[in-house]
Amino acid sequence: MIASLGRILTRVFTKSAPDPFVIAVALTLLTAVLALTLGTYPGAETIPEKANAMIDAWRGTEGLWKFLGFGMQMCLILVTGHALAASKPIRAMIATLAGLPKGAPTAAALVGLVAAGFGLINWGLGLIVGALFAREVARGCATRGIRVHGPLLAAAGYMGLLTFHGGFSGSAPLKMSSEDQARDVLPASIYESLETGAVPLSDTLLSPMNIFVSGGMLILIPLVLFLLSPKYDSEIAPMPTDEEQSQPEADTPDAPSGFPDWIERSPLVVWALALLLLWAFTRFSTTQGFMSLGPNEVNTLMLALGLIMHGSVRSYLRAAESGARGCSGIILQFPLYAGIMGMLASSGLVSDFSRFMGEIANDTTAPIFTMLSAAIVNVFVPSGGGQWGIQGPIALQTGAEAGVAPAKMIMAVAYGDQLTNMLQPFWALPLLAITKVKAREIVGYTAVVMMVVAAWMVVGLLVF
Repeated sequence: MIASLGRILTRVFTKSAPDPFVIAVALTLLTAVLALTLGTYPGAETIPEKANAMIDAWRGTEGLWKFLGFGMQMCLILVTGHALAASKPIRAMIATLAGLPKGAPTAAALVGLVAAGFGLINWGLGLIVGALFAREVARGCATRGIRVHGPLLAAAGYMGLLTFHGGFSGSAPLKMSSEDQARDVLPASIYESLETGAVPLSDTLLSPMNIFVSGGMLILIPLVLFLLSPKYDSEIAPMPTDEEQSQPEADTPDAPSGFPDWIERSPLVVWALALLLLWAFTRFSTTQGFMSLGPNEVNTLMLALGLIMHGSVRSYLRAAESGARGCSGIILQFPLYAGIMGMLASSGLVSDFSRFMGEIANDTTAPIFTMLSAAIVNVFVPSGGGQWGIQGPIALQTGAEAGVAPAKMIMAVAYGDQLTNMLQPFWALPLLAITKVKAREIVGYTAVVMMVVAAWMVVGLLVF
């Protein structure tokens, strides 16, 4: 039954889903129409006045260019994650694990488990490890005569984006873990209502609720992917191969030709920088507290680990340059989604929607409605940090009125944000480039996993 549902949804999306950039443009136009017809702008009564107000919000510092700094953080998460995943120790681990599956269902389940697990560590690492592992599993199974469905393996490699917000690169929990970051994103009235001015990671990421939800997903995701595996050869499509891309370049074995060549291969430079980065990370952890880690600190650690595992400037730069190619989608589409956020915020649509959800909620249903509203908003604004900037203050205010702890409301937004990543292919762009699979070919499978996981999230929000 589950396999049939995945096959049906895949056929629908294959015939109807456009390229992710087209989706971003279409959502921009749709948001503009909604902002003009349903939005409210102080002092603007006529359509031309509303249109000018909307364009000003779209083009201004709170629109297209609002998240240039945050976009750089996301690019660094992707690049440092890609570089770490391309290091020899991680590649060796991937190669070893790729030989384990004995059949197509176990191959999909294993790829999903690895991607989801690494996603809890870092979303960029989970995305790239998931993509590389999916490709290596497909290649390994082919050499052993095991027929696997390429689009399903690629979908399994995307599962890190379904777990990441419950892990240590989750934007909302990290942005609320220190007073400075909480003060930047929250209105003064809401910030002052928090007992400590911030919500430590022990109350969000390391809470019993998140351990239950995120830990359970590590079981549910592989199980659903196992059941989604096609049963008939006629339904199986192999993963496209690109042998040239799949073989990482190695340092040339000949002797160094001079001092510049020697220093590029020497571990001295990267280890010296890595030690400074680790010192900075340790210094932050001891002075501010490990539970106050933010995106910058995560990137610091990821960069240090990548440098150590590569062991040379040449090797690390080569891997980083390869990872940077996956940033093109972020660079081009992030401003569009920031502009969408600017229009939604300035027109009051997000506030009205979230406030409506809060008005019909109580202490039991408020987190669930918040999660659902976050899932919808994420389709329009696929940015955990950007979405938290809009919806976070409303969610915390709703929680305060309904008697729900701030930590639970933070995680409700986080769960909703990561949930519809399975429908919104924006963050899948690097994975699609590595696996050579199209977005429309994986969304049917990711949608099935999303529905099962959504039910599990609701259970977690109700029980705790």
